[in-house]
Amino acid sequence: MPSFIDNGTRFHLDDPTLAPNAAGYLWNRRMMIQMNNRGYAVSQYMDPEPRKYAYPPTIAAQTFMQPEQGYYPNHPGRFFYIRDNRTGALFSAPYEPVRASLDRFAFEPGLSDIRWLVEKDGVRVELCLSLPVDDVAELWTAKVTNVAAATKSLSFVPFFPVGYMSWMNMGGHFDPRLDAVVCTSVTPYQKVEQYFKNRHLKDITFLAASRRPDHFEVAQQAFEGEGGLHNPSALADGGRLRDGEALYEVPACVMQWDLEIAAGASEEFRFLFGPAKDEAEIAALRAKYLDGDAEAARRAYHAYVTVGGRSCLEIRSPDETFNHFVNHWLPRQAFYHGDTNRLTTDPQTRNYLQDALGMLFIRPETTREAILHAAGQQYASGKMPDGILLRPDAELKYINQVPHTDHAVWLAIVTKAYLDETGDRSVLADTAAWADDDRPASIREHVTGALRFLAAAVDERGLPYIDQGDWCDPMNMVGYKGRGVSGWLAEASSYAMSLWSEVCAAEGDKDTADWLKAEADALVERVNRHLWDGDWYSRGITDDGVVFGVSTDTEGRIFLNAQSWALLCGAAGEDRKARMLKAIDEQLVTPYGVEIHAPAFTAMREDIGRVTQKWPGSAENGAVYNHAAAFYAASLYHVGERDRGFRVLRAMLTDAERVDIAARGQLPLYIPNYYRGAYRQFPRTAGRSSNLFNTGTVAWFYRLVVEQLCGVRGDGDGAVIAPQVPSDWQTLAFSRRLRGATFNVSFTREDGLAGQVVEVGGRRLDHGRLAGIEAGRTYDVTVRSPR
Repeated sequence: MPSFIDNGTRFHLDDPTLAPNAAGYLWNRRMMIQMNNRGYAVSQYMDPEPRKYAYPPTIAAQTFMQPEQGYYPNHPGRFFYIRDNRTGALFSAPYEPVRASLDRFAFEPGLSDIRWLVEKDGVRVELCLSLPVDDVAELWTAKVTNVAAATKSLSFVPFFPVGYMSWMNMGGHFDPRLDAVVCTSVTPYQKVEQYFKNRHLKDITFLAASRRPDHFEVAQQAFEGEGGLHNPSALADGGRLRDGEALYEVPACVMQWDLEIAAGASEEFRFLFGPAKDEAEIAALRAKYLDGDAEAARRAYHAYVTVGGRSCLEIRSPDETFNHFVNHWLPRQAFYHGDTNRLTTDPQTRNYLQDALGMLFIRPETTREAILHAAGQQYASGKMPDGILLRPDAELKYINQVPHTDHAVWLAIVTKAYLDETGDRSVLADTAAWADDDRPASIREHVTGALRFLAAAVDERGLPYIDQGDWCDPMNMVGYKGRGVSGWLAEASSYAMSLWSEVCAAEGDKDTADWLKAEADALVERVNRHLWDGDWYSRGITDDGVVFGVSTDTEGRIFLNAQSWALLCGAAGEDRKARMLKAIDEQLVTPYGVEIHAPAFTAMREDIGRVTQKWPGSAENGAVYNHAAAFYAASLYHVGERDRGFRVLRAMLTDAERVDIAARGQLPLYIPNYYRGAYRQFPRTAGRSSNLFNTGTVAWFYRLVVEQLCGVRGDGDGAVIAPQVPSDWQTLAFSRRLRGATFNVSFTREDGLAGQVVEVGGRRLDHGRLAGIEAGRTYDVTVRSPR
């Protein structure tokens, strides 16, 4: 049965066919790998921009007829063939490419490694993948055990496809000095200046082994032959690899060991796989990880993930899957985002700041650094850039070359959250220059300037321009003519201004606080006047003056974000809230979560844009887009809808049982970017996971669990303790670290209470507020709530 094991720090999947794409992932500051249970992999590293070292079968290029065009069914993976040399029987671990029926299978991703156990016909194969802390390399161990009663004659053949490296130059050979297959290439280019830029690139992919192979092969087609990868010709009829090279042929790393293993005995191997600049770098990596202390490397990486990414919260609720996820996997995913910036040199500003929001509960100093760094790239006008440059030689690329209007909102929201969590008001006086002006300004001036910029960039109705997108990147044609406006941005701006008004008031800046409050209230009035549609709020108004996201639209009739942020900014009173919640329940709620809008678009709508061209139910076009669902959960907790709020959060997490794992196609180890939506239009594919763990969802999910569900959050010099526990939970216990203190909280429900009672050390707190927090102290808190 699928289940969490090792106290929730590892998951056990016992069937490679239950969810073929179910995966775990590992990362360090320079690379990541998503490894699925059957052996397929997606990996990339920084060089200094993101690159691959194991490539897809061909380079996508619709306009380029490639020389010697290849035709391949392959996807990059890490595979191990085992052939019984007496019977000729063949199987592969973890499962692909042979897909033999196995006697036993276990896929067990953990916090700092991924392991498998595969058994067939008396042969057991145990595999484990880990990473180093800083280098770009995969560290593999393999153990082959004879669990039969008689000696086994076996061939053990690791096969690591490298793929189509370059149309200019690619090949490979075995280097006996390194005991490594070395695959070489030259990154394709056309312009002379690209030659000088590319000279630093790691154009080698290698597989080094801890022991010399008996045979090898480097040309993939020679290995595969007519048998295909499920039955390679090179292994047929007791064959041995031909010790061949790849000469402008697609290379692969293939090695062979011929083994005689007595009953009960084992053979062990270690491998190192990754990119390199030259043979000297391969030799250095080999000395470090194959010839050096492998166990020390494993311990160091485990500490990086678990100590570096230590959570501020440990929860014990009636929901075991939720406990394991929150205690181990949620902080891990948040740490990945905040520590690596999703492995890019120019993260989108909204992503950079929201990922820093998640780091608040792990390493708040990283959040502080992110606020200062982002402010230093803000323009003197107050405008925030579309992307944040992390290196002096970085450039804004792809989506960051398209103007979006929402980035200033996140600077205010994240800075306010930092102040609440840490109480560190000194950050407000810290200074940063502007991108276009060397004059230093305080962070308080930077955030206020960002909000002043938002307040000024409005049309004649006082609604903010959307340009070529707001939070929703592909909503790129609502305002490209310069007139379209975003209803969501009006609400989000109002919310951010209200938050920052509180900060300015606490700093004694009454004039700015009053102006922000007045501006926030005015935006609420404009939203209610121009965007209320009777049962929900519309999403915006196009360049041609068409209000969209309204009841008369046949597609894109209701948008979740417009309702969530209306609740957050206070635009919706009780009657409107009830109407909105009813509409959301009826039109957007699905068994797999809440859709971002519905119905999904099925054809291009040129006054909305690229979002309408995405497949219905995928990504921003009607999916259960978890980032938007997290905003909705935040709005529900904001208005006291605790049960709805928890249901929204819980729906983002796969259940640890076969039916849900099969339906979603992923394990409960991370929140994906989205699950397929369009539930009412295409129910057959609804619920399928994107299996993409890059998402702004996790920061919001984490914050909501800590500050709303558990309800312990910083407030000025003290803390507010106000759990919003689901009504069907009778008990909850958790430990929460805040500002150097530890809060041990015990929550119970009792009969006869008129309201929630909070006591610290036996002393009742008025309104659940603790006046001051003493670092180093442990607070024993009891919370009693009406049953």
